[in-house]
Parts: sequence; C-alpha cells; structure tokens
Amino acid sequence: MNLRIPDASDVLQACPIVHRHLTPIPLIRSLALERHLGLPAHRQVWIKDYGWSPVGSFKVYGALRWMAEHAPTLGDRPVAAHSSGNFASGLAFAARQFGKRAILVMPDTAPKIKFQITQSFGAQVLTYQIATDHLTGIRDQMTRQIAEQEKALQASPYDDPMVIAGNGVGGWEIVQTLQSQQRSLSHFLCAVSGGGLMAGHALAIHAGFPDAKCIGVEPEGADDYRRSLAAQQRTRLDHPSSICDGLLSYDVGQHNWPILREHVPHSVAVSDQQTCDALAWLYRHHGLRAEPSGVVTLAALLQRSVDIDASDGDIVCVLSGRNIDEETFQKYLAQAASSS
Repeated sequence: MNLRIPDASDVLQACPIVHRHLTPIPLIRSLALERHLGLPAHRQVWIKDYGWSPVGSFKVYGALRWMAEHAPTLGDRPVAAHSSGNFASGLAFAARQFGKRAILVMPDTAPKIKFQITQSFGAQVLTYQIATDHLTGIRDQMTRQIAEQEKALQASPYDDPMVIAGNGVGGWEIVQTLQSQQRSLSHFLCAVSGGGLMAGHALAIHAGFPDAKCIGVEPEGADDYRRSLAAQQRTRLDHPSSICDGLLSYDVGQHNWPILREHVPHSVAVSDQQTCDALAWLYRHHGLRAEPSGVVTLAALLQRSVDIDASDGDIVCVLSGRNIDEETFQKYLAQAASSS
C-alpha cells in the first residue's frame, strides 16, 4: 500500500485553514513546574492546554483540516467516524462549520460530557460495547455499516494525512510563540495513542527546533507505541486498559508510524495512579482541569520519567483535553489525596 505521509509543508498549509475557525491556543508558563523540577532561572516550562478549544480537546484541529479537504465534494452526504469521544466532538464541530451532517460511533462507557459536547453541535451519536470490542470488532463494523447505508464519508480519528497536518497546526503555534520570545526548546512531551497528535506536532516541532527531543508518553496498560519502538514495527495491543479513555487505541496508525519512528525515538509509560496524582497537582497549582488522557505528560514530568537535566532549553508539555465528568474528576482527586 502506498501511503501519502504528510510533512512540515502540509502543516504550514493547514495553518490558515484551521485558523479561519479557531483562535490559537496560548502557551502557559508554569512557574510551579519549574520550581518542582528545580530548573535554573534561564529554563522555562510551558503548558499547551487544548482544553481551551471549543470542544475541550485538540481533536478539533485535525477534524477541521479534514473537513476543509472533503467538504467541497461531499454534497448531501454525511461524515462518519468512531471515536472515544474527543474526535467525535471535534468532527461534529467541524461538520457544523461546513454545514454538513455527522454520525459518530462512541463507546458506551465514554464520559457523559463527551456525549453532550458532541450532540451539542448537532451530530448523531451511536454507541457500542467497548468491553467486548477487542473480540467482536463491533466498533469498526458499525462505522463501516454507516458509511455503506448512509453513503457517508468515513474519517479516521488519527490515521489520515489531513488529520495529522491539522493537529500539527497546534505544534506550529508552539514554535511561533517560543521563537517570538527568542526561546530555545530542549524537550517536547506529548501523549501517544493512535499517534495523530504527536505525529503532527513532531513535524512542526522538528521544523522549528530540529534539536529538540520529542518524547512520547503513554499509560502503562496502553503502551503500544513503546512496544512498537522496541520491536521496530507497529505492535498491536489486543486489550489496552487504563483510566485514560482517550489513549486506548489498539495500535499506532499507518500514516503516523513513519513520522513517529523518525522524530519520536523515545516513549515513557506512566501508571494510572501517577496520572491521578498529576491531575490533582495541576488542579491544585493552576486551577486547571484535565482528563486523565490529557495529563499523562505532566505525570511523566512530575515523576521525572524523562531526563531533562542534561539539556539546556525550555520544556513544553501538551495537555490534550479536559473533558471529564464532575463525579469522575472528584473521584480521581480523592484517589490522589489518599495516596499522598
């Protein structure tokens, strides 16, 4: 199969397309993280919090670029996709911006807020049983059936050149902000699941700061990319498990793998307890909410899973989303408090 792998030029082309619909997400400097890590005064830590997007996650970036590519030829056909929730809301938002209809397939266990946000943009949502999907494959079956019956165009949440390029726009925002302040970058931390977020960002980060280290972060029970690196080939996890519901892809996407292999040579894994602790730390020190999937990068920094001392430059940590139900958020805060 001949795959078209996007590059940095695709990210740059996506920037004006995405920014017609979105205001760039700002970088937030974290003095609290700088103190926690014991950094010298000339090194700074920045948080890129995609919770500030209209859908509460980064997924809207890739969805907008994908919709812009396909909307002109869609006619009255809807778009369809499966998603743990955040790409569903991102595609729903993008479809509304382009006057199109969206049908999304989501797991029955998805946070209620992800259903609510997706439906608020007028999308139709169908559910499947995630507990047995690794045995039945019902998620993919339902999505294909919608595509066939509704003549819908199917979108991938992460394994698509346009989605990768759109996600990379956020990475280019990071590059522009740091360069405008004449900062250097030594480490960039980003979650890896299907790989669409990190692939797009890695292209942008490498273009702007070719010497920066791009570090992937995954849950211990869903570390398919770390295992893929060890095996030097895409490795599938039959039953990924974690409280990080947005990081439970079975494997890294085909379009993402070549980019990640070239630009992201390391990935670290964090436990669910460490993720809970990071969620509580972020709320306590910055008053910011994040879903577990969004805060794994912070967990890796707080646990010093990444060697940052041998370098000299700033650190950027991506928080990919904040869509978590209130009762679940309070449960994880309590779990963090009980472990301290």
